[in-house]
This record gives sequence, structure tokens and C-alpha cells, in this order.
Amino acid sequence: MSELKTINFMKLRTPTTVFSVILILVSLGSFVINGMHFGLDFTGGTQIQVSYSEVPNLEDVRETIREAGYNNFEVINFRTDNDVQIRIQETGGEDVDPEVAAQAADNIVEMLRAGTSGSVEWLGTGFIGSQVGEELREQGGLGMLVALIMIMVYIALRFQFKFSVGAVVALAHDVIITLGFFSLFQIDFDLTVLAAILAVIGYSLNDTIVVFDRIRENFRILRKTESEELINYSITQTLDRTLITSGTTLLVLLALFVFGGEMIHGFAIALIVGIVIGTYSSIYVAADVLLHMQVAKEDLMPPVQEGEEIDALP
Repeated sequence: MSELKTINFMKLRTPTTVFSVILILVSLGSFVINGMHFGLDFTGGTQIQVSYSEVPNLEDVRETIREAGYNNFEVINFRTDNDVQIRIQETGGEDVDPEVAAQAADNIVEMLRAGTSGSVEWLGTGFIGSQVGEELREQGGLGMLVALIMIMVYIALRFQFKFSVGAVVALAHDVIITLGFFSLFQIDFDLTVLAAILAVIGYSLNDTIVVFDRIRENFRILRKTESEELINYSITQTLDRTLITSGTTLLVLLALFVFGGEMIHGFAIALIVGIVIGTYSSIYVAADVLLHMQVAKEDLMPPVQEGEEIDALP
């Protein structure tokens, strides 16, 4: 083994396992108690876009919507500070006539015009039925499930079955905890957040594969080294790369969260939580699963074909 000082990551196997189990239980408990706070994309509803001649106070706009009798809605800027997007969930549903929803939107726009000294231009109205929202939920869940299955198959072919189990357990760990964060704090879950979750799967997988590739390489080079020591050494070798990649990515995401506007807050939050958890899981979850499954150098040796040993004799 080289002179690189090995960090004993696996010394913390037990406390990190307990920590992960607690996070997963809290997430699952939140799913049962709170559920997910689905956005308009998944629940159905009406989206109204207007443009003010003067920069509006969003809190005043929200108060106008409340006075119109709505409680479950969001008001955000889009494009510019003068453009406002209003998303109202109550008017959604397969039993609601789109014409009725359009009339409600017309009434809201009239109230907005009455509440400002400037002019308000109605840019358009969109309507999503609950049936469409339910289909999006099902397709989104199916997409994540298919992604995990295909990843397991890929890792099994690229590395070995024990490695594929470790990768999928780590990915499931990341997805559950990230979704649990949204459930616990009741942050809107919409299509942009779903896209972020899929991006987290890709990011976490890439990080895990880098670690796994170094573990596999070291198993073939350091044949007399114990599995736990070898895994510690492999993670130490990739640590600089992991921290630099995660750190620079987080800087970009923090900038998006602070300056990107309300529309991509959920997207940025999902990626920030996912990358932090994904970096942690690639070290302590994926590698820990390998040790629990008693990975050894024999698992990575190519199988000896019948007759090969005889052919190798002089």
C-alpha cells in the first residue's frame, strides 16, 4: 500500500448506520402523517399569468387572492418583477368545468386590477385536471423505479452483484431521505422537483461508481489486504475528488437558491439535500453494504473455465 494516510471511515459504520436508519424512519413517518405537498402539476388546478405596469407587492397580490376565497395557492414572479404567476389548486379537478375555472380566473384578474393604481395585463390561463395530475404522479414514480432497476442491472454487469446491491441501497436511501425532507417541511413537490430527484440519482450513482471502481482496482492490486482496510484506503484515494466535485456543485446550487427566484427554489433545495446525502451515502452506505455482504477479492476474479487449468500446464 502507498504512503497515502488512510482515513478509517468504516470505524463509524455503526453510528452512521443508526443515523441513516433514523433519517429513513423519520422520512417514512412523515410520508404517513403529512404525505407529500404536491404542486399544481400533480394535483390539478388553474394557473393565471398577469403582467403589471408597475412592480407589484406580492403580499398584496396574495391578500387579494385570499379575499377572493382561495386558501391553497401560490404567487410568484416569472420572467421579470412585473410578471406574476398565480397557481390555484382548488379550481382543479376532473369534475370542474374548464369554463368555470376560466370564469374564476377572470374574476381574480378583475380583483387584481381593482387593487392596483396601474394596469394589469392578462397574459393567459392554464388548466390542469386532477386526472392529468394523477397520471403525472404515476409516471413519475414509475420513472424512478425503472431508473433504479436499470441501474442495478448495469452495476451487476459492470462490476458484480454485491456492488449493484450496494449502489441501489445507497440510491434508495438518497431518494427516500430527499423526499422525506420535502414531506417533513411540506415544500411543494412539482415536476421541477421530480427532475431534481432524477438528477440526484444520476449524481449519487456517479459518485458511488467512482468509489466502487477504485475498490475493484485495489482488490486486484492489494490482494493480501483485508476488505475493510482496502475500502478505507479506496475511499481515502477518492476523497479529494468527491469533496471538490460536491463542493463546487453546492456553490452553484446555493447561488441558484438565493438568486434564482421562487420558481426554481424547490429544484435547488432538492439538489442541495440530494447531493449532501448522496456524498454521505457513497462513503458510508454503499461501502457499508459491501462489507455487510462480505465482499472479497474472489468476487471480482473471472471464473475459471473448464479445461483452462489443464491447458495452462506445461
